[in-house]
Amino acid sequence: MRPFRILGIQQIAVGGLDKSALARLWVDTLGLARVHTFKSERENVDEDILRIGSGPHAVEVDIMQPIDPEKKPKVHEPQLNHIGLWVDDLPKAVEWLTSQGMRFTPGGIRKGAGGHDVCFIHPKGNEATPLSGEGVLIELVQAPADVIAALGGNA
Repeated sequence: MRPFRILGIQQIAVGGLDKSALARLWVDTLGLARVHTFKSERENVDEDILRIGSGPHAVEVDIMQPIDPEKKPKVHEPQLNHIGLWVDDLPKAVEWLTSQGMRFTPGGIRKGAGGHDVCFIHPKGNEATPLSGEGVLIELVQAPADVIAALGGNA
């Protein structure tokens, strides 16, 4: 039996070569609030974290551009870069999924741009770890207590 629950969508991440063009759409035109910025040379990303909704039901939309478009990771390819899922027990999820043959990206569990512990399911499997995101990069995000309570993680 699976020792964790996926509670909901935590974020979607959209990349492009020009973050200002993404901001014109998501902030200026659609009206999302910019709540945080994050920049990491190691992850080759300059991003704005936007929010839809409020409280534990809020969903992030991260708009990202590469610091260097020639370096990896290429946060703008594909443009719908990844989805983030709230999980009620990230360490148990990673342990169990690993035992099932899930491939994760390098780096393990670490602090993400939003301050939560995160890890990423690799979009492609390999011989040693055949399970994957089936072409999609999936971020697993440790849900804080208020999100777990609001989204039914105590059931």
